[in-house]
Amino acid sequence: MYKIFETIDDVSRYTAQRLLDRILAKPDAVLGLATGSTMEPVYARLVDWLWQHPVDLSRLTTFNLDEYVGLGASHAQSYCHYMCRHLFDKLNVPRERVHLPDGMARDLEGACRAYSDAIQTVGGLDLQLLGIGSNGHIGFNEPHTPFTSRTQVIALSEQTRIDNGRFFSDPSEVPTHALTMGIQDILEAREILLVATGPSKAGIMAELYHCGVDEALPATALKQHGNVTIVMDREAAALLPRELRA
Repeated sequence: MYKIFETIDDVSRYTAQRLLDRILAKPDAVLGLATGSTMEPVYARLVDWLWQHPVDLSRLTTFNLDEYVGLGASHAQSYCHYMCRHLFDKLNVPRERVHLPDGMARDLEGACRAYSDAIQTVGGLDLQLLGIGSNGHIGFNEPHTPFTSRTQVIALSEQTRIDNGRFFSDPSEVPTHALTMGIQDILEAREILLVATGPSKAGIMAELYHCGVDEALPATALKQHGNVTIVMDREAAALLPRELRA
């Protein structure tokens, strides 16, 4: 299902409301969370609402999609640091219920297996929040990642490193590898929200719409899922068929 809004603020309001609705309906919900500039206004809106109308989050559990290999939790560009800055430091989610892949683990493969196992142990994800990369990756699952993949170490494509270079003072500092929740982990979520905003996402969103299910474009895996909502602003949806944008 496509939901197209006029502005990024409208997208953020809708997405934050969906997250809040899930929390209110199921206080012990398990949420899969994403990072990136697309999610910043979503989390800001959610935090604002929860400050105005406090909710007990003591039973909420979260799993983040990914983390760079080699960046510790205190590194300014780590996704742990991002999540603390934008969400966890502002809410009363117990830290033992907050899960992020450990990019500093001595045994990265073992850490990946443990991460997918932990998701299974709590009964899977109730809702997974996703962004999308310019090459169609979800999480850091790059093109040609098997749809059966579980949490894994993955080599970042040159395109992904270029795209993410804007967040680093020196683009050469962008890590070459990351830990990412696997596509199978994502597909097992009971509900999925994919959010895309801005003109830079228009091309990949049109490609996603027209492309069949194909591992060359990882986000097409979502077409195999029965409960996906794709949320966009007008700029991201600019190249979609006119009837969808009406």
